Amino acid sequence: MVRDLYHNLLKWKNDRYRKPLVLKGARQVGKTYLITEFAKNEFDNYIILNCDKDIRIKDIFENGYRTERIISDIELLSGEKIIAGKTLIFIDEVGDAPKAIASLKYFCEDAPEYHIIVAGSLLGLAIHKGVSFPVGKVDEMTLYPMSFDEFVRAHLGDAPYERLKTGRFDEFSSVRELYIEELRMYYFLGGMPEVVQGYLNGRALDDLRDIQKRILADYALDISKHADKQILGRIHQVWNSIPQQLAKNNKKFVYGDVQKGGRAKDFELAIEWLIDAGMIYKVSRVRKAGVPLKYYEDFSAFKLFMLDHGLMGALSDVPVSEILLKKNIFEEYKGTFTEQYVFEQLKCVIDTGIFYFDSDNTKLELDFLIQVDNGLVPIEVKAEENLKSKSLRQFFINCPESKPVRVSMSDYRKQDWMINIPLFIVSRIKDIIRYSDYDEIIE
Repeated sequence: MVRDLYHNLLKWKNDRYRKPLVLKGARQVGKTYLITEFAKNEFDNYIILNCDKDIRIKDIFENGYRTERIISDIELLSGEKIIAGKTLIFIDEVGDAPKAIASLKYFCEDAPEYHIIVAGSLLGLAIHKGVSFPVGKVDEMTLYPMSFDEFVRAHLGDAPYERLKTGRFDEFSSVRELYIEELRMYYFLGGMPEVVQGYLNGRALDDLRDIQKRILADYALDISKHADKQILGRIHQVWNSIPQQLAKNNKKFVYGDVQKGGRAKDFELAIEWLIDAGMIYKVSRVRKAGVPLKYYEDFSAFKLFMLDHGLMGALSDVPVSEILLKKNIFEEYKGTFTEQYVFEQLKCVIDTGIFYFDSDNTKLELDFLIQVDNGLVPIEVKAEENLKSKSLRQFFINCPESKPVRVSMSDYRKQDWMINIPLFIVSRIKDIIRYSDYDEIIE
């Protein structure tokens, strides 16, 4: 299965100012598969060192950071000759060899000619446990579960994928049903590569749900294995509460919904653990519209999203038939799935932060608020065909330089003050915003 991040890896390989690469991402999102395919296709040879499976790898980095010695030791351990510019060195599960992370500083400074990638599902935990992270000495990328675009490519091929990526925004009505049916299946599957591959291989739907359940069980084992005992139970509580939190009309995370009488001090460390493990994401509130949005971030209020809506469906035990057979699935589970789905697609394309807007003074609430270039983009998510957008309209009145977006089941439509984006092309939001002033391009 082709991943969009492959293109970024190619750019990294050919960049003359390249640094060692740190690939982040939760467990089982496809990091090892992606880098292995990249290595096979783009290098003369490659070496994969799995720190979780071979304790000798950790010893290589325990004996100092002289790069010539490290390269020599890797050659002896692997039996492969390392040729600068032609060999990829991939150190997987690097969180189990923390000094390998620190060594990247010296490869950047003393041996930049080598191509080195490190990855680890629990890398964030390792960094926060005192590992010296080589800030400014590495390049960083993050791999997420498969996006809807990637799923379409894997299932239908390049042409429907390219249509999503490059097609005119106003020319999807004729193929709308095709993408809606794909979206329905994607709502069930989610983007975990093993689940998607099982679907492509023709496995039964119950088998696919079993794969999702097993991934959830693996995550629970990770929590039990790596978390401090003092917060172990609270991590499980937070993780299991997220579907319920997102099912509310007001999706703000409420500690008391996790445990009666619960407060921030009870669950803050548990939330941070899950964030570091890549299992959840925090979307903070902003109360004032301004650029950059981070200046106005309110850390006291936030929403939590899971890494994958397919896993959320399995965690919630939503029946498969409810998702695949009900005609009003997009409306019925709007709290649980649609906003989670939109967040996942935004996460793949927005690198300036994703927030939500909630003003106590004006009582305005908006699902998301993002920044595209120097402009604010308020976003309202509509799972159904009811397209009244009072809060979005009022935000625009208060902030007329903003570019409001409504994401819904309706076709693309550009109005005087707002653009409606179909759910299945939400990943094109930056293109749509940037071209919104050029009517000849999109109308």
